[in-house]
Amino acid sequence: MRYCLALDLKDDSGIIAEYEKWHEKVWPEIKASIVDSGITEMEIYRTGNRLFMIMETLETFNFEDKALRDRNNPKVVEWEQLMWKYQKALPWAKDGEKWVLMKHIFTL
Repeated sequence: MRYCLALDLKDDSGIIAEYEKWHEKVWPEIKASIVDSGITEMEIYRTGNRLFMIMETLETFNFEDKALRDRNNPKVVEWEQLMWKYQKALPWAKDGEKWVLMKHIFTL
């Protein structure tokens, strides 16, 4: 399955540069948690302060299971708290929601 998600960064060039620097050396525990949840590929792109994530997953992948695993993983909690320093919820995000699932509208 493919999922696409969006999130904003705080609109500050220094903050954006720091965020990108962190993603050059993502902690191994974070990479492991991503793979262990059933995500087989993940890419993040940026334009301005908007982030766009593409995830390829196993058929068994489930967002609720991933969220539960993340809440129970101290390293993931630490990473997410660190990343929130740079991130900003989209205006239409639900309370406490970071990455927002995008609606697929076209295929060629």
